[in-house]
Amino acid sequence: MIDVSSMSGFGAGALANAPSPVGSGGSARGFISDALADRIFLWLARGAAFLTLALLLGIIVSLFIGAWPAISQYGAGFLTRNAWDPVQEDFGGVVMIYGTLITSAIALIIAVPVSFGIALFLTELSPVWLKRPLGTAVELLAAVPSIVYGMWGLMVFGPVLANHVQKPLQSLLHGVPFFSSLVTGPPVGIGILSAGIILSIMIIPFIASVMRDVFEVTPPLLKESAYGLGATTWEVVWQIVLPYTKTGVLGGIMLGLGRALGETMAVTFVIGNMNQLSSISLFEPANSITSALANEFAEAAPGLHQASLIYLGLVLFLITFVVLVFSRLLLRRLKKDEGKRT
Repeated sequence: MIDVSSMSGFGAGALANAPSPVGSGGSARGFISDALADRIFLWLARGAAFLTLALLLGIIVSLFIGAWPAISQYGAGFLTRNAWDPVQEDFGGVVMIYGTLITSAIALIIAVPVSFGIALFLTELSPVWLKRPLGTAVELLAAVPSIVYGMWGLMVFGPVLANHVQKPLQSLLHGVPFFSSLVTGPPVGIGILSAGIILSIMIIPFIASVMRDVFEVTPPLLKESAYGLGATTWEVVWQIVLPYTKTGVLGGIMLGLGRALGETMAVTFVIGNMNQLSSISLFEPANSITSALANEFAEAAPGLHQASLIYLGLVLFLITFVVLVFSRLLLRRLKKDEGKRT
């Protein structure tokens, strides 16, 4: 038999002669000291932050330089001009700006309530066996390419909208002031409303997924306490879940809005691509900034036409920036009002 006690000296000597771990405070510190590693990490993190700012500044400067001929020609009046004639080199962006804003607004009006209902059902009402497959199905909608949405909207959804929505509405609202003008136009299934509905379908997965995730982080103790006091499901959601998760909910809505503002191919298929603004009809073919860029930028000749398209891109950048600033101000206002009685 081996005498374990006789090996104690060998074990102690081996441990004493073993090199100390790197960073353990011994004399062997490895190749990089802790202080140098911290400085390298600080430089890398700071460099990443400044690189992001530099890229953002570079995009703004390049857009401004490319759009300068149009800016010097039209100034801020470009935003209110209705003309768009590449032959005569007469350009204005109000049609595209209006189409971008109104389609995004329609998308939000439809998508936010639907997304809220989906998130509410998945977190509060759905059976356990249905939560996972239904949540996966909703998230899979985000993986569908935008061009597929556009083709489906043009060939399938457009005719359905024209025959089963626009025609009945035109018959129902015929002669009614204001409302009749909202449904005028040939029933071809393309236009502002069609683009808005397609956009709403595209942004629902993003908003619903964010809402579901933030609803799930609400402490169960708060909800169980409310249920114990006799609150209904709607009261728990409205008075407990939403106040606790309002920042995340608003962030999800802003994410969906950004997706709607920047969508290109799906809108190009179904909006009609007409540079006109002759009525307030929701079924009128129109244009948006992204669809105008997708259709014309490749064929635009250098000069005022190309500069006007770049000017539209700069305007879209400014719109998204304004939306971001507004969301930040709204979040700050919500945080400021926390704890106050309403």
